[in-house]
Formats: sequence, structure tokens, C-alpha cells
Amino acid sequence: MTFTRRTLLAAASAAAILAQPFAASAADLPRNIRMVIGSTSTGGDTYQAAAIVADALSDKLGVNIKVDAVGAVNGLKALERDKRGTTIMLFHDFAYLAELYGGKGFVNPFDAFTVGATIANNPGNAYLVGANSPYQTMEDILTAAENGERVRVAIQPGGVSEIGFSAMKNAAKVRAPGSEENIVAVNTGSQSDKNQAMWDGLADVINGSIQANEQFTQLDGDDQKAMRFVWITASPETLAEAPEAGMGALTRDAMLDYASPKTSVTLDGTQDFTFDKEFFLIYNKDMDPAMIDTIDQALAEIYEEGEIQKKETAAFFTPNFRPSAEAREHLMEKRETYKKVISDISG
Repeated sequence: MTFTRRTLLAAASAAAILAQPFAASAADLPRNIRMVIGSTSTGGDTYQAAAIVADALSDKLGVNIKVDAVGAVNGLKALERDKRGTTIMLFHDFAYLAELYGGKGFVNPFDAFTVGATIANNPGNAYLVGANSPYQTMEDILTAAENGERVRVAIQPGGVSEIGFSAMKNAAKVRAPGSEENIVAVNTGSQSDKNQAMWDGLADVINGSIQANEQFTQLDGDDQKAMRFVWITASPETLAEAPEAGMGALTRDAMLDYASPKTSVTLDGTQDFTFDKEFFLIYNKDMDPAMIDTIDQALAEIYEEGEIQKKETAAFFTPNFRPSAEAREHLMEKRETYKKVISDISG
């Protein structure tokens, strides 16, 4: 693993926690804990990230933590009802993006709940075009919009899928005000729906992921389903910690070619927009802070031991432990950045 400034800061924070005595013992935690996730799928990345951390915490704390894929709104409702600590949540940036996009049933999680530690990133969020697309790069796409061409982007509205689309529109506006109107959303649903929109000729660009779409980039260019990556939103620091072999035929070096700074989608004319999909814990606002401290302490020890990093990396996650206080500050800063992007393109 490459050691970056973020890695070293996280290690320093973990070391500081390890130097402190437990605020509460594992015996103070409920014996059975339900970890709800903001997805209804047991085959997606959210369930996978939750299962890894739930198993590690169960072993470390001697409690039974079961992952329950109930979906975002239901998960937050369940969390809101339980201040005893028998329900906790693992989710990702959708938790605050959905509220910024005005999603029904969503609130600012930093006000309504206690946001806890980050545990991993998924560096795979990406945008793709068809293999025979005239657009070879993001520069081509933004130039096309500037020249008055309508570029259709298939997304699932209201969260992680949409934030990169918002960034495209924002970059177009920064480069050539008015051209953002030529980057238009094709609102779909799941990844298969977005793929189909491209294959049916309804979208020029789709939101996807390395994990879900890399297989289509290996197809012969004449295949109707063949795709090409044009942008990976993850920060170069996150991608630098991915396995060198990458995934499938896409090596880490190739991933970096599609990410900042080699592929630039400007944020404000001076720096690039990046988006790391981060997984983090969320607790009921009135849950005993000592319980949260106990979980932070356990996570610090787990990440100090190092086995969880191997499991996360093997599953194509980038390990990213930050204790609760540091995680809240970091995620709130992200929220403010993306809030401005969304506000700017919304007028």
C-alpha cells in the first residue's frame, strides 16, 4: 500500500485513540446489534463493505452484528427509532447527497444523527461512453457542449450517481457559461438501466463503475455493448492506494489516466473536481457517546492489526479509517463543497 498524507493522518488519529483507555467496555454494548445499510441489495458494494467491518467488529467486541439490507429511507427511520445502540447504520455519501438534491424523506445527517468513523472508499465511480463514440475524452465532451452539441448523460438521480453529472455541468459553466445547458440528464434507475440507455441510443455518456462496467470495456469495439472509460471521479491519492494490478484489464496506472489531474473536470477553474465514495457509520443522535467511543477504539485496534485492510483491498476497496470526530469534520467539508456545486448549477 502506498502511504499518502491521508494514510499517515489516519494512522496518527488511530494511534491517539489507542493511547486512550476504553470509554466503555464491550460489555456495555448490546449483545446483538443490527447494522442497517442504505441499500436493498446483498450483492452490492455497500453490503460488502458492511459485512467486512461487521465481522471484524463482532470478533473484536465479542458481540453479534448482523447486516440488514433495508434501503436508505428505511434504514434511517430504523436508526431514528433506536437510541439504545441496538441499531447502527453503515452508508456512504448518498446519506448527505440525497438531502442536498432534495430527496423525499432525507434530512441532513449531521443534524439529525451522529456521523461516525469512515472505514473504506470505493474508488470505482466512473463515466463511460460507447466504444464507437466520437467522444474520446472528457475534454471532447466539454468542448462539444461548448460548441452547442447536446450531450445526454444517463444517471440515477439524487446521489452518488448524480454528483459527477453535476460536476460536468459545473465544469462546462466555468469554462463557457451557458454551455452547461447542453449537458442533460437521462434519468434512469439501476446500473443495468443506465447501460441499456446507452445500448438503445438514448444516452451518450453513462455513470457506471469500474467493478460493474470494466467487463464491457474488454469487448471487441464492434460489439454493441462495448464501452470505454472517459472519467474516474476518485482522487489520485485514493487510486494510488488501489492494487497495482487494478481490476480485470484495467491496471492502476490506466485508472490514473482517467482521473485528475490527467483527466481534468474543473471545479472552479483552478482545481479539479474529485469524488471518493466513502463508507461511514451513522448512529442515533441520542445513543450513548461512550458506546461510540468503544466502537471507535475497536476500529482503531482492528486497523492497527492490519487484517481488515487486506480484505478490503481484495474486494477493491481502499481502506480509509478515520475516527468519528475526524470523519465528521472531513465529511462535512465534502458536503459543503458538493453543496456549492449543486447550488451553482441550480441557479
